[in-house]
Amino acid sequence: MSSTFYEFFCPVKVIAGKAALEHIPYELAGLGGKRPMIITDKGVRAAGLLEPVIAACEESDLDIASVYDDVPPDSSKAVVRDIAGVYRQEKCDAIIAVGGGSAIDTAKAVNILVSEGGDDIAAYAGAGVLKRPLKPFFVVPTTAGTGSEVTAVAVIADTEKSVKLPFTSSFLLPNAAIIDPRMTLTLPPHITAATAMDALTHATEAFTCMAKNPLSDAYATAAVKKISHSLLAVMDNPKDTDGRLELAQASTMAGIAFSNSMVGLVHALGHATGAICHLPHGLCMSIYMPYVLEYNLETIREPLGELLLYLDGPEAYAATPANRRAEAAISAIRRLRDALYKKCQLPRTLKETGKVDESQLDDIAALALDDGSIMFNPREASLEDARAVLQKAWA
Repeated sequence: MSSTFYEFFCPVKVIAGKAALEHIPYELAGLGGKRPMIITDKGVRAAGLLEPVIAACEESDLDIASVYDDVPPDSSKAVVRDIAGVYRQEKCDAIIAVGGGSAIDTAKAVNILVSEGGDDIAAYAGAGVLKRPLKPFFVVPTTAGTGSEVTAVAVIADTEKSVKLPFTSSFLLPNAAIIDPRMTLTLPPHITAATAMDALTHATEAFTCMAKNPLSDAYATAAVKKISHSLLAVMDNPKDTDGRLELAQASTMAGIAFSNSMVGLVHALGHATGAICHLPHGLCMSIYMPYVLEYNLETIREPLGELLLYLDGPEAYAATPANRRAEAAISAIRRLRDALYKKCQLPRTLKETGKVDESQLDDIAALALDDGSIMFNPREASLEDARAVLQKAWA
């Protein structure tokens, strides 16, 4: 599992804490930004989450030139083109994304168009297309799960061709990620749970997949520890700002980890399930993680066993024989899922979602094999293997 060569890259400035939002004007000024556009969605605005962002800017006499609050859950080429048009019309010079994965991905794509020109974002799809820095770009995540604030990727739907367009470039990375617990205090319990499990999956796959390295390991284990310590406490006390900040920081740490070490079969199956059954990504991660870890078990026994220390604490780690720690780590994840099911009915199987038909499993398995994430899974998976994992996750 060790590599004699690796690369680690994360140039995103992280500004975290209970007054992090108030630093936005200073950071923008340092990049020459005077007329930022906020890109968000209706849910974020309805929850009142834009108010502290706008107030922080107004107190420093920073003019928010435009607010676009109509980003859909699965953003498309047309949405990106429309927002870019507003940006140009209002003579904006920077972007602040406030939201979850869709708003952040949309903002990344908009930044490509307003920096590089044109109206068709598809022209910039793929890796290595961008050759220079884009406009000043800040991200304020409102969920603690995706890690999009520190990743160099974005995905936008081409609705005409019914495909997802991937964009990969270090130039997509924000200039700064603003991690403020005020942004996640109003998250409903089931979203808190699903996004935290998304982050836990990022960290776990980062620590057990083929491109793991010592630096990504440090971020991954720190993220697992924070989630294990704070998630159930936040579920019991949603207004726990310290716990919310821990989960938000864990999401960022997990994002940094998997950006540098990649993910595996959990994500391949999750992407396929999201495309076919439209299940939320974090929920897919929560459902598939223990089943994929069992599939990979003999290939990842040592690192997975190490994760028990961060999942269950030093006492449980010390009391468990070394040759049983990997199984105990999977059991700890299952107990966490059971606790979340009791607290907010977060499904543990595909059947429990009520949105997946058993007849769709073949299609999900086939699509998962075409997903790029599967390349980094520590154990090679055939169509039959993927189908078998799906069957175990069914009920």
